[in-house]
Amino acid sequence: MSGTRWLVPGLAVASVLTIFAACLIGSTPLPADRVFAAFFGSGEVGDRLVVWSIRLPRALAAFLVGAALGLSGAALQGLLRNPLAEPGVLGVSATASLAATFSLYYGLVSLSPWILPLAAILGALAATSLLALAAIRTRSVVTLILIGVGLSSFAGAVMSLLMNLAPNPFSLSDMINWMLGSVANRSFDEIGFALPFLISGSIILLATGRGLSALTLGEEAASGIGLNLRNQRIFTVLGAGLATGASVALAGAIGFVGIVAPHLIRPFVGYDPARSLVPSALLAGLFLVVADIGVRIIPADNELKLGVVAALIGAPVFVWIATRRRAVHD
Repeated sequence: MSGTRWLVPGLAVASVLTIFAACLIGSTPLPADRVFAAFFGSGEVGDRLVVWSIRLPRALAAFLVGAALGLSGAALQGLLRNPLAEPGVLGVSATASLAATFSLYYGLVSLSPWILPLAAILGALAATSLLALAAIRTRSVVTLILIGVGLSSFAGAVMSLLMNLAPNPFSLSDMINWMLGSVANRSFDEIGFALPFLISGSIILLATGRGLSALTLGEEAASGIGLNLRNQRIFTVLGAGLATGASVALAGAIGFVGIVAPHLIRPFVGYDPARSLVPSALLAGLFLVVADIGVRIIPADNELKLGVVAALIGAPVFVWIATRRRAVHD
């Protein structure tokens, strides 16, 4: 559609401008000229420290987390042919969060600051491996969804148990803070650790685009034109698992953005899952950067968590999506 040529460039430009705005805004606002000077290393030492060590990595982390969740959500919605699907529907987010919570419960994070993100990545990979095996053995998408829901429920129950048995208030506070989701105090080192998993997952998901488009015809028709359904499921689940694991490693649990962004994008791309992948990633990243700016400027005694703000915005939109979908089918 020629009318949507502006979509990806427009979202990309908006994302860059919003990340730049995130570098301007904070407890002490910085003028644009000082931020530009800090970017190019010619500003004051304090400005360079604020921009390069605090604000820029935080904004980039928010954008990358949103992009991973938006891309994963769009791919899973195409695979499952359900606009209410998102990374959490297959249990990958919950399992990654469980592994991170486990490392907090047993104090493993005291051994190294990398234990927490590494645990989240390993948890996501474990869930992804299980789901990939399920995708090989089952021919039913419904069965795959049910396995994911069961996995998510089990991980949530174990997390609740760990919080209930927390050995001290400090461990409980750390676990709760992780579950609420945040990109505060993220560094370029942490982004660099998660980036290989995010990039590899994104590449796999983008490579599944043609198969996702074929699935709009139905599984039998898609198989009839040469689509390998088993490989399509395996690679989509694998890509979503890697990207989601990277997002959990960076920010903890962030919900709803993986549902909302693809749904808003879909009408602009003719409801083609393949064409919705990149715009969904950009819109979700943009959304989380804006939400994190809100987190920093909303007056409160304690800074709100990004996951809370994302849910406050995303949950009503989710309800609207669900009711609108039912109205259409009725």
